[in-house]
Amino acid sequence: MSGPAIELHGVWFSYGDITVLEAVDWVVEPRDYVAVLGPNGSGKTTLAKILLGLLRPARGSVRVLGVAPERARGRVGYVPQRAQFDPDFPILVREVVRMGRLRRDRMLHRLGEDDRAAVDRALGIVEMGSLAARPIGALSGGQLQRVLIARALSQGPELLLLDEPTASLDERIGTGVWELLEELSKSMTVVVISHDIGAISRHVRNVACLNRRLHAHPSRELTPEILEATYGCPIDLIAHGHPHRVLGEHGDGGR
Repeated sequence: MSGPAIELHGVWFSYGDITVLEAVDWVVEPRDYVAVLGPNGSGKTTLAKILLGLLRPARGSVRVLGVAPERARGRVGYVPQRAQFDPDFPILVREVVRMGRLRRDRMLHRLGEDDRAAVDRALGIVEMGSLAARPIGALSGGQLQRVLIARALSQGPELLLLDEPTASLDERIGTGVWELLEELSKSMTVVVISHDIGAISRHVRNVACLNRRLHAHPSRELTPEILEATYGCPIDLIAHGHPHRVLGEHGDGGR
């Protein structure tokens, strides 16, 4: 596509008298890999809902993939923060991914050959094809997350939006998810929303910090000053004895 993948200008949003987003300006280029950081209650989920066309700002303009968000829904894949599955519910991995092919205008239509091919392709991308016939309750946390990403990918999105994709995963498995998203960003725009500074890895190319106002940074590197403005309190950055790609130059103790 030509033009930005996401474009917000002067966006405000409030719940009653509580302002959640204030004068947000943000541009995300196609095939970027961006992390949106901010504390709980900073407006990250509200921002995601605006990008998905579920909420409309009180002021300002929003364009997603060159059109109004509600017109871009079929081109945006979304992986929510929490997806609850009853481990005893008899649904298979393949059936979960098929849900991504359902649209409001064809809910009662049987999925065709193109749909089945898209499901198989999405499972292959996340390396879950061999588990397609496994019950969803038999998966590990990392496997389930890959299936949810496959469900979003099955619709062939141009923009992939993920809310806290590694929140419940250990560091080793979470790193695998970050690497998968980096690979996906070669063919689509990837935006990850998180409250955890540690979620930023060497794979993310750009960072936006959000706490009512949004501060976009054309790199992955963060400074204590940027984070203090975002989190509203002094921040010490600790490297824990190994190089940390998020931080700039730091001396003894990684501060």
